[in-house]
Amino acid sequence: MILGVPKEVKNNENRVAITPSGVREFIKRGHQVYIQETAGIGSGFSDSMYEEAGAGLLPDIQSVYQSSDMIMKVKEPIVIEYDLIKPDQLVFTYFHFASNQPLTEAMVNSGSVCLAYETVEKEDRSLPLLIPMSEVAGRMAIQEGAKYLEKPEGGRGILLGGVPGVRPAKVMVLGGGVVGTQAAKMAAGLGADVTILDISLPQLRYLADIMPANVNTFMSSEFNIRDLLSSHDLIVGAVLIPGAKAPHLITREMLKLMRPGTVVVDVAVDQGGCIETCKPTTHENPTYMIDGILHYCVANMPGAVPYTSTLALTNATLPYALQLADLGWESACRKNQELKKGLNIVKGKIVYQGVAEAFDLPFVEPALAL
Repeated sequence: MILGVPKEVKNNENRVAITPSGVREFIKRGHQVYIQETAGIGSGFSDSMYEEAGAGLLPDIQSVYQSSDMIMKVKEPIVIEYDLIKPDQLVFTYFHFASNQPLTEAMVNSGSVCLAYETVEKEDRSLPLLIPMSEVAGRMAIQEGAKYLEKPEGGRGILLGGVPGVRPAKVMVLGGGVVGTQAAKMAAGLGADVTILDISLPQLRYLADIMPANVNTFMSSEFNIRDLLSSHDLIVGAVLIPGAKAPHLITREMLKLMRPGTVVVDVAVDQGGCIETCKPTTHENPTYMIDGILHYCVANMPGAVPYTSTLALTNATLPYALQLADLGWESACRKNQELKKGLNIVKGKIVYQGVAEAFDLPFVEPALAL
């Protein structure tokens, strides 16, 4: 199979879909790999490193799409890429379709096969290709939140961990999954007073066992969220419904319960956001104010730490990508139920129920597409 890796074109996205080490594994198995020139520079991987691993270099994004059977990316295709995608071409990347109707319609019309990192799912319901970036994003949410709590950035002027004689900041984390757990750990390590909310009592019991004493667990409900908003300085949205749009746990009307200069970081913005007033922003212009509340809603947070993120992502995606290349996507998805759950759109048909429901479009069982 011919694998193509284009340079990411999303704003300030410096990650790349595969490392030179990953390229070497494809070459060893008899596959061809084409990398767009300078695709890995932002992550610390030079063109010469890819050439030494056995990849061919192509000068532009058009050449990569045109030459490849399978495209590996980090972020979803954007408008300038839509027409480059060929019928029957396999595209393996993060898509987050449920929050992006134009992308969904473009991929349906392309006739391609869209296999989404974020819906590849293990038998225990864990999401192996989402976990590494969720770990990065959860930790970054606290880094960024701490920075934007500073007065020059528009925040309340509070040091996250406080100092002797002064109370630390209060951090509320909505969701106790991978993002929420990592955010709570990071905030607790910096000395903040942390409350993490979830709707799963078993998960709350687990978190209560593993978290330090400055992390409190709380059942998530509208009443409890409203009750906590007025006393918390940093709020992290970390809610995920795999492949579907995130629910709005904080509405526009609830912003008035917060103190001016409160910071909200919505990591769920890729899936539509769990805070109603959140809209995707970029690393170039990451924040905006609504009703005195500072919103940080960068849709590709891990792109700010591309070296760490690229290594973590390749560690997770490479075994699946090799299966797709070795067997072809149809055989690989028949044999591996985890990959089968990653199928979202197949040659014009939506085969992931959460995506179909998000836009009231027809749903086709994945088995029929295979």
